[in-house]
Amino acid sequence: MNKEHPFSNHLVNESSPYLLQHAHNPVDWYPWGKEALEKAKKENKLLIISIGYAACHWCHVMEHESFEDTAVARLMNEKFVSIKVDREERPDIDQIYMNASMLINGSGGWPLNAIALPDGRPIYAGTYFPKQQWVNVLQQVHDYYLKDPGKAEQYARQLQAGIRSVELISAKAPATSVTKNDIDTAYRQLIITQDFRKGGRQGAPKFPMPVNYEFLLAYSHFAHEEDAHKAVQLTLDNMMNGGIYDHIGGGFARYSVDDEWHVPHFEKMLYDNAQLVSLYAHAWQLTKKPQYRQAVYETLTWVEREMTSGEGGFYSSLDADSEGEEGKFYVWTADEIKLILGNDAPLFMEYYDVSEPGNWEDGKNVLRRKKDELKIAEEYRLSPEELSKTMNELKKKMFNEREKRARPGLDDKILTSWNALMLKGYADASRVFGEKNFLEKAFASARFILTKAASGDKLFRNYKNGRATIDGFLDDYAYAIDAFIALYEATFDEQWLSQAKRWTDYVLQHFFDPTSGMFYYTSTQHEELIARKMELSDNVMPASNSVMAKNLFVLGQLFYNEDYLKTASQMFHNIKSDLLKHAPYYANWASLACWLAEEPYEVAIVGNDFEKIRQELDSHFLPHVLLLGGKTEGTLPLLKNKLVEGQTTIYVCRNKTCKLPVLSVEEALKQMK
Repeated sequence: MNKEHPFSNHLVNESSPYLLQHAHNPVDWYPWGKEALEKAKKENKLLIISIGYAACHWCHVMEHESFEDTAVARLMNEKFVSIKVDREERPDIDQIYMNASMLINGSGGWPLNAIALPDGRPIYAGTYFPKQQWVNVLQQVHDYYLKDPGKAEQYARQLQAGIRSVELISAKAPATSVTKNDIDTAYRQLIITQDFRKGGRQGAPKFPMPVNYEFLLAYSHFAHEEDAHKAVQLTLDNMMNGGIYDHIGGGFARYSVDDEWHVPHFEKMLYDNAQLVSLYAHAWQLTKKPQYRQAVYETLTWVEREMTSGEGGFYSSLDADSEGEEGKFYVWTADEIKLILGNDAPLFMEYYDVSEPGNWEDGKNVLRRKKDELKIAEEYRLSPEELSKTMNELKKKMFNEREKRARPGLDDKILTSWNALMLKGYADASRVFGEKNFLEKAFASARFILTKAASGDKLFRNYKNGRATIDGFLDDYAYAIDAFIALYEATFDEQWLSQAKRWTDYVLQHFFDPTSGMFYYTSTQHEELIARKMELSDNVMPASNSVMAKNLFVLGQLFYNEDYLKTASQMFHNIKSDLLKHAPYYANWASLACWLAEEPYEVAIVGNDFEKIRQELDSHFLPHVLLLGGKTEGTLPLLKNKLVEGQTTIYVCRNKTCKLPVLSVEEALKQMK
């Protein structure tokens, strides 16, 4: 009890915004830890393990309906020990109980609510429950446990075995060569899932899946396949024209609830936008479409404005809701637009498909672009340049008005893995567009990780209020290594590559399973949970194992480290059969397959004008090229004896063998055909 709140629980001293949202529920929530687990064992009470995240709309709904209800709280407090988990801080816990939900129900999602024995082994799991259904579930599971604890124990044991077997490879597969046919098979598996009308996967909802489209871009280059290129462009065009894109403030929402990218689920996640920055930048290299450049610049403007801390880290997400209403910050009525823009309102409304009845619900409009710009320009007797200038001015007016609204909640915890994705996005954008400001932001992010999220070569998962408290997981290391490799390729400064190698050696020491040849998600230094899991399949983010395999491949090439290369190859072969059966869930592995089937070029640029040459190369889409070099020869083996005094020389190499040196990008590109 305190002056401000009638209730307070054990979450009041946590830093996670999601946990703090529940700190004044009447439910006596505990954070995950010894105190809650020991209390459950001592009192022989079942555990409620409720998992969500700050931007989760249905998490808020269940909190309001059930966890703020004193009668429901009384039942939970009397008969259970209740634990709240932020899935973004503790993905290791989330993974276990999500597996349980999938095994029990064939489905999962958030909020994720599991009921477990006092030692943490689940006996029931589900997602969102309306209040009365939740009360019924609690009573039934509690009665079942009291009536027949032996049966509950038996079921918990069986479920634990099932959880341990999900995404776990127990034996190595023999390594064989990777062929173009393997990659073609993966491509065919993926391309048949694509919507060639609106882009993305067929059906609804539609999620951005950057990993899949990075593979399709690489495959279009690798195999000269037009449909791969078409699938990516359709997706990127329709996403940017759709309501999933914030046309006023930049950045992409989590997904669209329909099959047209029209109505988003309005939360904005850092990890989506980070990957989409890289994807749109790469697509610009291939197409030079101005709207792809616009997507990158506007998204990074939003990141800098709303998602960047003063210390250089990036916040996690923006909520879907404001003032208790989903999407309220982002949608408009026709009358609101008329009031703001006056005589210019008809142009704006036509440009963004705004109607009097609304294009969504209750007279509200989600801004989207359906009509061709040239037709609108012709109708309003404007040149394309005049239309663009006018729309930018009108967007500024709308933005300034929107800034007066109540803002969606910000999840201001800083996660190392997601920060690394954003660092890579900035590094990629700096290379593609030659933008120094983007590179400075990448440097600031790198310094943040090294000074705030690391202790020696050990990484932490989270940072908030000056503290990093959770040991890093495999994705924190894998994404950070990948980001620092990207930063090396953007600068040729070997300090970034050296740090990437040190983290790689740390991961090999603390995460590697020599029996399977894969990496566990948790290290040898993490607490022991009921299962030690591996993350193998790619989803909205690439699997930490697939990223580590690619890291090992790249570092193996650059440092001439055969052990790295052998491990990367073995990891791929462990997963190959799954890739060939379920390619949409192994797209990052498929990108690695392109390198294994046709070894990438190593292009060394050595001499005073290396930056100019690299920038010229970076205007081309070259997914089969690893860049290295600098003013001097540096320390990498391939660069030895490559410096020619008085000139900047380009060496196109493959499998440690270099072609005759050339002096122009045009000549180098010819050597790579």
